[in-house]
Amino acid sequence: MQSSLLILWMILIGFFVNAQKETNNYKLVWSDEFDKNGLPDSANWTYEKEFVRNQEMQWYQAENVRCENGYLIIEARREEKPNPNYEAASNDWRKNRPTIYYTSACLITRGLRKWTYGRFEMRARIDISPGLWPAWWTLGVEQRWPANGEIDIMEYYRGKLLANIACSGANRQPEWHSNTFSVDSMGGSGWSSKFHIWQMDWTKDSIALYIDDQLLNKCALDVLVNKDGSDFNPFRQPHYMLLNLAIGGANGGDPTSTNFPKRFEVDYVRVYQKKDN
Repeated sequence: MQSSLLILWMILIGFFVNAQKETNNYKLVWSDEFDKNGLPDSANWTYEKEFVRNQEMQWYQAENVRCENGYLIIEARREEKPNPNYEAASNDWRKNRPTIYYTSACLITRGLRKWTYGRFEMRARIDISPGLWPAWWTLGVEQRWPANGEIDIMEYYRGKLLANIACSGANRQPEWHSNTFSVDSMGGSGWSSKFHIWQMDWTKDSIALYIDDQLLNKCALDVLVNKDGSDFNPFRQPHYMLLNLAIGGANGGDPTSTNFPKRFEVDYVRVYQKKDN
């Protein structure tokens, strides 16, 4: 019995040492802890503005973002105001809507911060009410979407938590490498009322996406070469990150029954890289 316990103890120590080696092989190269009340650090973030993508219902504006009590708060609101870009005869969905019914925000590091490879980590709490579409994701700096590459480290809509990686497929259509998980199976509203840690480990060989140390998706980089004839790998280039709370649109669902305002709350965002990089 004592011999068996000793062997078990040695195995556990080995696992702990290996885990420590993996953690200690990384160094923190960038973070935002959102510790100062007021606007987010302008050295790290700018903002997307107006109607942007996916025929989403929200009008993006910086007024819906603030840092408060150590958290970044992206707040979605139901508020009605005229669309300043309205053109009645336009075929552009961004312009043919006379009225804005929802506002929210998208923070973006484009032009300020970018990274190639590393461990990306976010501690956050998301709201899973109908119509909400929070996300933490990255895009490559070169090429147009989807050829620039997209990594959805955290994405939620319509009861589903997603871990997505996209490159360009044939005919320049997105080729998705995705895994989807039911939030109900994870605990539903009780799960969403708590903070969780999302993580990406992006190396020269693979991209692995986690939540609370649970692996959600992993894909080899060699599989993620664009299939549009360019042979360009969008995940061997720098990426910038985005944090947003979208509403409705192509995937977000119907927000009519949801009581606003709603929040996407972020405790911190951190990027680590290997010490030998």
